[in-house]
Amino acid sequence: MARFRNDDTPMIDRYRWWEVIAIYAGIFVFLFFLLSPFIEGFLVSLKPLSQLFSTPYSFWPENGSFAAYFTMWESVPGFARYIFNSFLISSLATIIVLLLVVPAAYAFARFSFRGMGLVLGAFLAVSMFSGAVLLIPLFRLMRVLGLLNTYWAMIVPGAAFLIPAAIWLLRTYMMRIPRELNEAAYMDGASQFYTFRRVILPIARPGIIVVAIMTFIGAYSQQFIFALTFNSKTEYMPLPIGLYAYFGKQEVIWNELMAASFVGIAPALILIFFLQRYLVGGLTAGAVKQ
Repeated sequence: MARFRNDDTPMIDRYRWWEVIAIYAGIFVFLFFLLSPFIEGFLVSLKPLSQLFSTPYSFWPENGSFAAYFTMWESVPGFARYIFNSFLISSLATIIVLLLVVPAAYAFARFSFRGMGLVLGAFLAVSMFSGAVLLIPLFRLMRVLGLLNTYWAMIVPGAAFLIPAAIWLLRTYMMRIPRELNEAAYMDGASQFYTFRRVILPIARPGIIVVAIMTFIGAYSQQFIFALTFNSKTEYMPLPIGLYAYFGKQEVIWNELMAASFVGIAPALILIFFLQRYLVGGLTAGAVKQ
């Protein structure tokens, strides 16, 4: 079935009506399974503790309130410190990753050297290993370096596990930057470092921001296993370990635990909210062949 534009040019419909319905139905089902745990967790944070185990179970809270979002600070006095530690660890890990990944990705995207494929393959192989597999050798290494019970015991391993994926992601983005820019800068007498700093970096900024966001989220979510293994001091504990304080000997304060979880992920959500235009632009860059 063909429609016509204002200039009488025929325009063919891409989807039929039943295909559109099927697409939106699929999107709805996908979003339902994706968002339902978050919705349920938020509703649990609004319920009184006595209502959580009532029979029959009520999905919607009766007499719901935001009281748990205030009482959670009293139940775990150091909770604000846990959020700060998580944000600090993730931020420093992200900075370290960017300092190493940006020039490495540029080198892998612009230069060819013997063994490059082997190195890139090794990066992929390393990223396949779980942090739990390497906990014992990492613990011995942290002890030899004197980093146990410090922030660096969680920053260094976290950054190391995030570097391979970040190199692959940013290298793919930089490979789409035209080589003619390097050639033009070379003809003008610019050095490789000057070209990288003044020509490539401004163009690659959306891709770098995407890598920074992905790295921050990854560092924010993988702190549990490293903090549990390499740190025993309360003042250095990140958020995932701090949430364990809501697990009492007799019961779990579920409404405060859910409230604390939502408050704890707020920094990452705020970061994504303000940088979402760069995130979308960086992920879709190069999707259409120029």
